[in-house]
Amino acid sequence: MTDRPWESPPTGAAREIAAEIAAAVPELKTPRLRLRAPRMKDFDAFAEILTTARGIHVGGPMPRETAWLEFTEAVSGWLLRGYGMWSVERRADGALLGFLPLHHEAGDPEPELGYLFLASAEGQGYATEAAEAARDFAFGRLGWSRLISYIAPENARSIAVAERLGAKRADDERHPLDADLLIFRHPKPESS
Repeated sequence: MTDRPWESPPTGAAREIAAEIAAAVPELKTPRLRLRAPRMKDFDAFAEILTTARGIHVGGPMPRETAWLEFTEAVSGWLLRGYGMWSVERRADGALLGFLPLHHEAGDPEPELGYLFLASAEGQGYATEAAEAARDFAFGRLGWSRLISYIAPENARSIAVAERLGAKRADDERHPLDADLLIFRHPKPESS
């Protein structure tokens, strides 16, 4: 038995039910990536981001137990809201690269497009490619008219991704719980 039994995958009938629910999560494919339902085994990579200095721009580094709560909150969005977090893997070899949350956290005025990637996946355009697919899903399939990204001002990589997606900084807006966060508004793609 593990010292963190809550991180153990379900067994028996519970495993079958979890697989049925995961199968209902929309899968998105890009030329290089597959955005799929998160799996229990993905949590180690998620924790690797949030419990280390990599998580500095999203409230980290945080204890593993807090990262678990963040993971389960993001994944539960699928069941409660019809949108949530995808795990992003490379289609060529199935390697897990990171996570793409489309979520609405407590305190946020509107839904957000986020991106959390492992260090090994940086600098290859994966975050932009995955975020573009999720943005198009939000505006297209979900029919949203607005989508934002909240970004720490010192997070140059995330700002660059938002700008590559065509998002514009909303200088006149502030997050009600953290006025230092920058707000980037994503334009609706022409095809939506």
